[in-house]
Amino acid sequence: MSAQKPTVVLVHGAFADSSSWNGVVDKLQSHGYPVVAASNPLRGLTGDGEYVRQLLASIDGPVVLVGHSYGGSVISNAATGLDHVKALVFVAAFLPEEGESAVALSGMYPGSTLGQTLHPVPVTLPDGSQVADLYIEKSEFHQQFAADVPEETAAIMAATQRPVADAALAEGASAPAWKDIPSWVLVASEDRNIPARAQAFMAERAKATVVEVSASHAVSVSRPGEVARLIDEAARTTG
Repeated sequence: MSAQKPTVVLVHGAFADSSSWNGVVDKLQSHGYPVVAASNPLRGLTGDGEYVRQLLASIDGPVVLVGHSYGGSVISNAATGLDHVKALVFVAAFLPEEGESAVALSGMYPGSTLGQTLHPVPVTLPDGSQVADLYIEKSEFHQQFAADVPEETAAIMAATQRPVADAALAEGASAPAWKDIPSWVLVASEDRNIPARAQAFMAERAKATVVEVSASHAVSVSRPGEVARLIDEAARTTG
């Protein structure tokens, strides 16, 4: 009898939604992996992490947890202390140390042009407080986020992008799960959101297994096969 394959839980980041994993899901499912593409609230790091943590708690058996971009911060918060999470995979993502924010890490090395493309929209929450929802300007989205994705696909991604609350990107992380759970990192060398040097620095600090791919920030869309292969490697190694 073959060993049980782990459930792969995919967590998108800012300016994206669960459909950004569609190509990866297709490849993983074709190799027999159960897959859940979580809907990341993008409201605040602590709350987003707790949301994913509760989803993880509902899954029986081993899990490989995958995060893209800000989703890396979320999975690192969410997985702390969960014994059934066997591997973490960070895809063009943040691996924050305790107290570090996405904003601070993206500015650690030159190369991010994200800030100048953002369009803030003030939003009043049910409790009366206000936040700014951040969108990437549609005219800038293709080159900023998904330069190696066909223009027609990037236009759909721009129209369906999920905004992130500015406070989420500025909130410091809790104790990181990557200190206790084996980690894999895909560095996107042509990333204009998180500089490749910052991705490599975080990967080295986490003592992660690293693969570099010539791709934009939207590597899960442009290179789903390479993302799926790294997830499969993490699953096999920790299985």
